[in-house]
Amino acid sequence: MIVAKCPTRISLVGGSSDLDSFLQKNKKGAVISFPCNLNTYISIHENHRNDFIVDYSLHEKVDSVERIKNDIARVVLGKFLPKKYLTVGFNSDTFSVGSGLAASSSYMISMIKAMSFYHKINMSDFDICKLALELERQFNPLTGQQDTYGCGMMDFKKIEFTLNNDPRFSYLPSDFFEGFDMHLIYTGNTRSSTSVLKSINVNKVTDIVGLVDDMEKSILAYDYDTFYKILREGWKKKKATSERILSDTSMVEIDSLLYSSSSVKAHKLCGAGGGGHFVIFTDKGSSLDFLGGLKKWTTGIGLSQQGLRAMTV
Repeated sequence: MIVAKCPTRISLVGGSSDLDSFLQKNKKGAVISFPCNLNTYISIHENHRNDFIVDYSLHEKVDSVERIKNDIARVVLGKFLPKKYLTVGFNSDTFSVGSGLAASSSYMISMIKAMSFYHKINMSDFDICKLALELERQFNPLTGQQDTYGCGMMDFKKIEFTLNNDPRFSYLPSDFFEGFDMHLIYTGNTRSSTSVLKSINVNKVTDIVGLVDDMEKSILAYDYDTFYKILREGWKKKKATSERILSDTSMVEIDSLLYSSSSVKAHKLCGAGGGGHFVIFTDKGSSLDFLGGLKKWTTGIGLSQQGLRAMTV
């Protein structure tokens, strides 16, 4: 059996500037993001049953790749054309559907890594990310560039985007994360990122992109107060890009709770919005008791130290 894993990603500022609709009008976009230590996993093995078997939240058993309903399994197997029947398993460290952590892109990367390993094809992490974006856009054409490259490329980084070119990476000091604790709070809501992305007012994204260079400077200077200030400002501006980002009453209540707590230096909703996870930043060792019942839905996170991997088990 081959098992591959890929981190999910957290975007700190600049989200939506990687969308083609934004780049067509504004030419350039940028985000600051990092792969976190919550992963997706794909397992594959030959099953000798004359069927392709795909296990995720559903169990599929079909006799051809074209009949697979799981989009990721179907397009990746269609690309790599296995000569034998395979069983494919999907697993993750967190709530993966509608998580805001680009889990779909992470799964796509994990499966490409597993299949390239299976076929003994040597692919760089960059090449895998580039192919993952191409394949994901076959069933989700609104997928932005930041998701695959944010998950599959190692380290804390600024990613710069243009419409028809490969992204550029500027790497940031990983020890910046030693200055605070980070936690994810699951909202209990899931959503289709596509429906939220369709509602984004790209004219309002320009103001968010303007914060990326300022955040980069604050990180390089280890200026945490300015870093938190930019995070707060970025979250405020992001909410203004679409009413669907924070439309659910329970999510508005969580947002208000986080604003009111002196323990939270900054927070934002991950991903396109509409559900998934809030990420919060606190001083090292701070108590989370202020969260009350939400504490059980909270997970501590950090920068991924391993990145994209595949192995035989």
